[in-house]
Amino acid sequence: MASRRQQTKRGKQKLILAVGVTALIILIVLIVGLTTFLKKYSPSKEVTDYKEYYSLSEDDELFVVYDNEQVQNHAILQDDEVYVNYQTVHKYLNKRFYWDATEQVLRYVTPDGLINVTPDSTQYLLGKSSETADHVIALVRDGEMYLSMSFVQKYTDIHYEVYTDPGRIVISDQWDDVTYQTVKKNTQIRQKGGVKSPILSEIKKGDLVTVLDTVGSWSKVCSQDGFIGYMKTKAVGNKYLGQKGEETTASNYTEPEYTSISKDYTINMAWHQVTNQTANGNVADVLGRTKGVNVISPTWFYLNDNSGNIASLCSSDYVTYCHQQGIEVWGLVSNLENSDVDSTSVLNLTSSRDNLVNNLVAEAIKYDLDGINVDFESLSAEAADGYLEFIRELSIKCENNDIVLSVDNYVPASYNSFYDCGEQAVFADYIVIMAYDEHYNGSDEGSVASIGFVRQGIEDTLKDVPAEQVILGVPFYTRVWELTPVTASEDQSDQASDEAQSGYTVSSEVVSMSEVDTRVATNAVTLQWLDDCGQYYAEYEHDGKTYKIWVEDQKSIGEKLDVMKNNHLAGASFWKLGYEKNTIWDTIAEYMN
Repeated sequence: MASRRQQTKRGKQKLILAVGVTALIILIVLIVGLTTFLKKYSPSKEVTDYKEYYSLSEDDELFVVYDNEQVQNHAILQDDEVYVNYQTVHKYLNKRFYWDATEQVLRYVTPDGLINVTPDSTQYLLGKSSETADHVIALVRDGEMYLSMSFVQKYTDIHYEVYTDPGRIVISDQWDDVTYQTVKKNTQIRQKGGVKSPILSEIKKGDLVTVLDTVGSWSKVCSQDGFIGYMKTKAVGNKYLGQKGEETTASNYTEPEYTSISKDYTINMAWHQVTNQTANGNVADVLGRTKGVNVISPTWFYLNDNSGNIASLCSSDYVTYCHQQGIEVWGLVSNLENSDVDSTSVLNLTSSRDNLVNNLVAEAIKYDLDGINVDFESLSAEAADGYLEFIRELSIKCENNDIVLSVDNYVPASYNSFYDCGEQAVFADYIVIMAYDEHYNGSDEGSVASIGFVRQGIEDTLKDVPAEQVILGVPFYTRVWELTPVTASEDQSDQASDEAQSGYTVSSEVVSMSEVDTRVATNAVTLQWLDDCGQYYAEYEHDGKTYKIWVEDQKSIGEKLDVMKNNHLAGASFWKLGYEKNTIWDTIAEYMN
């Protein structure tokens, strides 16, 4: 039997062993925990695979950053020149560059003339003069056109820098008072917010970044050299970013000056609908009923095929008579008369557009016209670029031949914004706002041109177009709205329209001022003045139908001309001659003097 001393000794040894094992276990746990902690929370040192991240499939590709935004299309570096995708140039930098992918022609309208560029060439035309660039201006790769940035910069108020590893171009049109924040300590920009996200770029103390967004302790930033990602902006007890500051970059770009023709009198213009040569012979009678008209716009031209050819009803006798009366003639061209013509195709195809421009100007010169009035309606958004290029190119030839160019436009709205009145106004001499058709055939009943509609239309126009270039389009016509009750069977039909389900169908017809007077008198209607419409209102029943008329007369026309006068517009134009009462011209004359 072991002695008590031996037993005690063995007990101490067991205790030491147990403590040692426990300590070892704790140590292992601590090591594992620390390793796990470090693995989980220590910053990753993984560097981004740039080719994969930026989808740079070719060695000469560059990604593009514009005003702190990475754009979708890449650029190309060739022969020490950077070429940016046309879509990027057109969307972000300068919408006046026009590329016809079908006929492979690049164009740009300058105050000195039209630039024509053929891809993969250093040669280009400025007007009729041949010019040579230091490098290819436009190149085509895989069906996409890329435009030389040095050529773009020649006509655009931008600055840019090119970087390598990875290849990128950083473009900006911001000059004065660009806001940055200074980095206070070395850190990284990562792909995403979190220390485990791969590193995009190392950021040094003193570097400048633009903070785009901040969530928690991470901010989305853009470095001056074009890396857009996330950096940690807050740590325990300190911050990585200093105070906001501004950096100014001076621009030495001079905006081009596009000249225009401007009359030194208030324009009193009237549209004359001419559908045949016989109608031309009535000009003396038509003008004899007017007072103070100084511009007449006969509807002489319209698109006649998809090649840009036009139908013409021009008359030398008509022009001679108007000139003898001191009246200018601005021939109108329309896209609505021939339904077989695809306006989009004509406008977007360079050869067709050239043909159209040349035909119009040739007719204007041949018949000694003073101006051309463009009335292209119901265009689709797909025609927008070609349409604006048409206005630009037509303006050059009009100016060279002392021909006034005016362009008819709808009242500005979101659905027609692609007409871009502001851009038109840079090149055209006058912008005519057709402040009518507020309600139209197929719409609900209502005024053709309520005063609120007119005022808002002009207010919106003046945001983009100088007042001295704006001509207010005023209606002489009125719509008579016919509301026909539906039968019970029509009302319950599965095929019933919304109108039928409301209890009546709506139709309308356009009538003259005199016809309105006749209907009001025949039906013994008492007119009611509507302040919100700036018009008299008539309503009557006949043969079980309800008729509603928002009347255009001297008083309503005067309300609209007040808008012209109060906003110091260039003048007014009236649609159309023959719909007015003779007495209306006394009212108009008061505003034109």
